[in-house]
Amino acid sequence: MTKSTINVKGNLIDLSSPKVMGILNITPDSFYKKSVFSEQGIIVKIEAMIAEGMDIVDIGGYSSRPGAKEVSAREEIERVVPIIKIISENFPSLPISIDTFRASVAEESIRYGAGIINDISAGEMDDKMFELIAEIDVPYIAMHMKGNPQTMQNNPVYDDVILEMTKYFSEKVNRLRQLNVRDIILDPGFGFGKTLDHNYEILNKFELLQNIGLPTLTGVSRKSMINKVLGINPDEALNGTSILNTVALIKGTNILRVHDVKEAKQAILLTQKILNYNY
Repeated sequence: MTKSTINVKGNLIDLSSPKVMGILNITPDSFYKKSVFSEQGIIVKIEAMIAEGMDIVDIGGYSSRPGAKEVSAREEIERVVPIIKIISENFPSLPISIDTFRASVAEESIRYGAGIINDISAGEMDDKMFELIAEIDVPYIAMHMKGNPQTMQNNPVYDDVILEMTKYFSEKVNRLRQLNVRDIILDPGFGFGKTLDHNYEILNKFELLQNIGLPTLTGVSRKSMINKVLGINPDEALNGTSILNTVALIKGTNILRVHDVKEAKQAILLTQKILNYNY
């Protein structure tokens, strides 16, 4: 049975009903430019996202797109901490996730109001991350990535992408459990060290990840796995995003990480209607 709740700063979030994680990039070089905001627009944007059905906000200060510019830990902290403070002060009941692979950034972010750590490297890029998670006892999103953001798309090869991912996650979860980490969420990392075909194979067999017994997160929003198939750019990829999110929901994902909250919430409501219908 898949674990269905996480504890965020003393509040239980029930993931048996899928949740929407809204993306707030505090980076000048995000692949999707409309997800980048100034400090002045943060409160207005968060209010709008909550009205559309956002359950969690995910804040990132380091662009992980292929070829993105390297950012120091200090600069990353200076980008995200002021925004976390603004959000936590104005929206104290809104769960905040910090999207970082650095333990130092995660620690500062938690200190100022974040309650979830979203790590694209699952501890691979900072060997202090797992120990920090165990010490501060917050939910941890572990993503699968082959390589790092600078090298991940340099001809990624797998004998069996699902088998290798399952083994990877099993080893990570075992180590985290040994450190008594309680709340773990798994993210297959669409577009991170995968070819186009790898991405669609993972989505096709997504339900196999449920065998690990932990909640899963899906992040396909406006990504190249949509754009390359349809011959479009990220600005035109909302419909494709909604379609792939719906597939992921049917296959059991617990969190949708998206740029477009309203459409993700609609996908959840309609999919739940299908899955819960008594024929």
